[in-house]
Amino acid sequence: MAVFMVVFAVIFSLFCFSSALLRWNELRYRKKGLPPGTMGWPIFGETTEFLKQGPNFIKNQRSRYGNFFKSHILGCPTIVSMDAELNRFILMNESKGLVPGYPQSMLDILGKCNIAAVHGSTHKYMRGALLSLVSPTMIRDHILPKVDQFMRSHLSNWQNHVIDIQQKTKEMAFLSSLKQIAGIESSSTAQLFMSEFFKLVEGTLSLPIDLPGTNYRRGFQARKVIVNILTQLIKERRASKTKDVDILNCLLKEEENKYKLSDEEIIDLIITLAYSGYETVSTTSMMAVKYLHDHPHVLEELRKEHLAIRAKKKPEDPINWEDYKAMKFTRAVIFETSRLATIVNGVLRKTTKEMEINGFVIPEGWRIYVYTREVNYDPYLYPDPLVFNPWRWLDRSLESKNYFLIFGGGTRQCPGKELGIAEISTFLHYFVTRYRWQEEEGNKLVKFPRVEAPNGLRIRVSSY
Repeated sequence: MAVFMVVFAVIFSLFCFSSALLRWNELRYRKKGLPPGTMGWPIFGETTEFLKQGPNFIKNQRSRYGNFFKSHILGCPTIVSMDAELNRFILMNESKGLVPGYPQSMLDILGKCNIAAVHGSTHKYMRGALLSLVSPTMIRDHILPKVDQFMRSHLSNWQNHVIDIQQKTKEMAFLSSLKQIAGIESSSTAQLFMSEFFKLVEGTLSLPIDLPGTNYRRGFQARKVIVNILTQLIKERRASKTKDVDILNCLLKEEENKYKLSDEEIIDLIITLAYSGYETVSTTSMMAVKYLHDHPHVLEELRKEHLAIRAKKKPEDPINWEDYKAMKFTRAVIFETSRLATIVNGVLRKTTKEMEINGFVIPEGWRIYVYTREVNYDPYLYPDPLVFNPWRWLDRSLESKNYFLIFGGGTRQCPGKELGIAEISTFLHYFVTRYRWQEEEGNKLVKFPRVEAPNGLRIRVSSY
């Protein structure tokens, strides 16, 4: 009996202490004019529930507090906005005090000069530099031939093998990007860069706790290795005077470059380029393979488009710009994959001053999570939203709608959008014209906080 009473007393004390902590944290943020919502625990907030429950956490909070509510996630007090018109206003008004508000872990690991961290004139300058590197002319004349050459090689000899398409598309997205950026083919440098890069990616979406064994620590250490690799590469490139047309050479041509960047800015820009393209290209490619497998009528239509392109060419002829522009159904498949899988759940902004939004007062330094996921499943915007239907995107006007935020919005729309679509299109061209495939049993997908197959997505490949 005495033991029972002691255990009961301990449990009761812990309960009272936990309740007091939660209550204290709520009172800290009970400022007049703030939106409704809960703040969770001191320091950690509701991050654990957010990462564990994902969309269900957001839905539960919305059912209690509406489309505009407060929380404390990823180390910062945050307003979650789920209203399409309001989201557009937030994304279009950076000049009024709504600047990028990405998690500290992402800013630390990608670098203080990365394009997601800077704003104002610095962002305009760096965005201009980036757009000049991935312009339609650059893609047509220099990047697409490299992408085509890489995809032909990367997709060779898959027949009669069971492969993990998730791992293959991760390697594809990174190595293709590395070839465009610095002309690096498969080598010991590329393999080291890739292994460290994967750690860097994991670290960007984590609590910024610098302790051994944490994703943040591993990501930050990986950044140091990558910076050393790029510093050495820049030194070698300047010494060699190579004339190769790749992104690094374009950045180093000071006499011809309208946008002159420091070495630190070049390194952070390269890391950001690799990072921003990696997740969207690899995951969209994997999920396109998944959806095409599950919807044979869509695969038949896609294959028809690519076989028609191939029929006009010799086997060794590469994909060119005209071929890419003719891939209208492929573009539709990519958009529908991005929408249904929701590769990007939303974007973050931060207030630089106290401001009023939607009738509420938002303090300076708070983040606003423009949560776009639910817009993708709105039946008023996308009839039968849970159906994989690429044909809906053949109406090109959908790309100009206010709620079309698959590639971000406002002045922060992804500058590499067209390059990413070209890469995925080229991958799908060679994949569907060379192979058939069947899924192996035991594959499992999760869609939050990242879309991924925790144990891989295995497929058995045979020749077409």
